[in-house]
Amino acid sequence: MRLIIATENEGKLREIKHILKGIKIPIISQASLDKKFHIKENGKTFFENAVKKTKPVSLAYKNDLVAGEDSGLEVEYLHGAPGVYSKRYSGKNWTYEKNNLKILKELQGITQKKRKASFHCCLVLLKAGKLIKKIDGRLNGYISYESKGTHGFGYDPIFYLPKYRKTVAELPLNVKNKLSHRAKAFLKLKNYFSIIRNYED
Repeated sequence: MRLIIATENEGKLREIKHILKGIKIPIISQASLDKKFHIKENGKTFFENAVKKTKPVSLAYKNDLVAGEDSGLEVEYLHGAPGVYSKRYSGKNWTYEKNNLKILKELQGITQKKRKASFHCCLVLLKAGKLIKKIDGRLNGYISYESKGTHGFGYDPIFYLPKYRKTVAELPLNVKNKLSHRAKAFLKLKNYFSIIRNYED
């Protein structure tokens, strides 16, 4: 049995492997599989999209466990937007910079108290197409007044953490990778595997 991560992003796979270091089964990405998958992420929630990404792989490789996630930014003042539309929030010709500028423009003149936001990751674990575990990871903070920092990607330059007095993009990557929404979700998955292992032993 293997743990297949439903992503073709090798950088993301390396990050996940680092978090899951120590679990007793091999970890691979769907990019290394013989079969190729073309997934349309048109779900209305992170959970729906996570399942859409993961289920076809799980049905094709029924003897393996498959983990997949969907994540994005939720801004309280914008009633949870951009949410599932985080990646392409600025339109068809989106870029991370355009997405950030759009958020900053929409919050122009809004005080910090009303700029609450969270990064949300929904992680699912499937076996033979059936859901075994659903895990959520969150990182709470605020939208900054300007873009700052060069680390990370996406909305990191405008996501401000009062505890550090920095945006996520200003934090060293080793710090970000311990507190990010995705890291929290996969650490919970690692703990789940350890519980299963101890039970089996």
